[in-house]
Amino acid sequence: MARHGGVSAQTPDNTPFPYRQLAVLALCRICEPIAFMSIFPYAYYMVKDFKITDDESKVSMYVGMITSAFAFMECMSGIFWGRLSDRIGRKKVLLGGLFGTGLSMLLFGFAQSLPVAMLARALGGALNGNIGVLQTTVAELVTVEKHQPRAYSIMPSVWCLGTIFGASLGGILARPALSLPAWFEGTIFETFPYLLPNLVCTAVVAFGLTVGFLFLEETHEDRKYDHDRGTELGQWLLRKVWGQPAYEPLSDKDASLDEMSTMLGDDDATVYRSTDSSPTLCSSRSSISEPPPFSLEKEIVRAPTVRDAFTMQTCLNIVCYGILAFHTISLEQLLPILMSRDESRGEDRSLPFYFTGGFHLSTQTNGLILSIQGVLQMFAQLIIFPWISKKLGSLRTFWLTIALYPFLYIMAPYLALLPKSLRIPGIVLLLVWKVTAQALSYPSLAIMLANASPSKKVLGTLNGAAAASASVMRGFGPTVSGAVDSVGVQIGMSGLAWWTIAGVAMIGWAPAFAMQEKRKNTLFSKASDDEEASFDTSDTDSVLTLTLDGEAEDRLPK
Repeated sequence: MARHGGVSAQTPDNTPFPYRQLAVLALCRICEPIAFMSIFPYAYYMVKDFKITDDESKVSMYVGMITSAFAFMECMSGIFWGRLSDRIGRKKVLLGGLFGTGLSMLLFGFAQSLPVAMLARALGGALNGNIGVLQTTVAELVTVEKHQPRAYSIMPSVWCLGTIFGASLGGILARPALSLPAWFEGTIFETFPYLLPNLVCTAVVAFGLTVGFLFLEETHEDRKYDHDRGTELGQWLLRKVWGQPAYEPLSDKDASLDEMSTMLGDDDATVYRSTDSSPTLCSSRSSISEPPPFSLEKEIVRAPTVRDAFTMQTCLNIVCYGILAFHTISLEQLLPILMSRDESRGEDRSLPFYFTGGFHLSTQTNGLILSIQGVLQMFAQLIIFPWISKKLGSLRTFWLTIALYPFLYIMAPYLALLPKSLRIPGIVLLLVWKVTAQALSYPSLAIMLANASPSKKVLGTLNGAAAASASVMRGFGPTVSGAVDSVGVQIGMSGLAWWTIAGVAMIGWAPAFAMQEKRKNTLFSKASDDEEASFDTSDTDSVLTLTLDGEAEDRLPK
């Protein structure tokens, strides 16, 4: 060890939080919930305008077909996009997904029949595999375990914010010729009454696509040093607008040399190499055209196969994703129905199981409550989840929420039987419980899947599989819970659908409590061991530096 200091590699604890890249990723992410949620306020009226049925009871079924088309196609394509991102990089797939979202929204705005509307939504699901790839990108950006709770709470919060804006956008801009005839009557927006919100959503997606192209950096370990004309253009624009210094992307070789320079001490330090009797001066930063006499090229570690990626822990995680998605999306459908349904009548009750009724709230009140729900979920995501996850860890946090979900579903229908003075507090309790559970469960699963992955090179595949599992259950969930709810109303048991999803949540206990938590610092240990072995057998043990008294001492342990 040198007299004046040893190896000074930066420790993971000193790694800064990746604010800038997560901000860019958030700007790309928020486009999708805005586009996704904008159709729900007018989907019912859109289907009625198609004039495919005179039976209004069937309109909801067709609306469900439109929304399910996206989920089913997203399920079918999720693994493909995840594996593709493992090969060509995350950025290309993310930008392609945004392009697919914009294209599908534009087509949906021009739809004047049910098949075209379903095709547009299916196209959006097929071309967009960004859910899994986004989780992978966050996992690769955040390399320190203590940063994970905060980082994994950002994207769900962005989704909540986007849903608030998206729902408002769709409700305000749909059918503008009816709401603002002086401006839009006789225009293309009268012929295509749902084009305007989709045009605005397409513009928002185009903005996100532009931001991603210019400022989003590749995170794939084998692709992040590839030449990126988009980020070069973005840096040029920043220099022109704000006068920021030029940013030169490093090649893989330069990055390795920079890492070695950091380990040897100051970047500007003069480094000597001894292969002969006298040391030869060389630059601490070499160029590609003049490589250094010694090579720091590390061996490329073979990526695990798909079979290796799906370990017991990752498979349990993916199963938990599907079960969680099934009962949470069913909750999203059943809650507005419960709030809108007529109040319970005493003569129809035969407690504890046979009763009907809801809160009988107006559509305006329902909209206000759902907007408040979005704000509450953002608070829970940004404040409560990082604090609890830091205290309990990801696995115990997930166990806590999974254990309590069934009791939420069992209790929910009974809130409609409360006296009127207690119903609003009951709804508030239900909403707080709901948003807190969702804010704690999904990010915990994402963190555990990232930590359980055997390699970064298959993380995109795993996140794609998890997204596919969630998507297929989001397709089946509303259909199944809606059918069960119809049966329950017919037999005078309005809580039947709620208790059914409580049973599904209990089934989720089995894989959840079989999971084990993998620590971040043991992630990808095999690859690290291989790289360390390669490093130890290289000729870096001959790197020497001149100390102050002129003696040459070995700066690296042999």
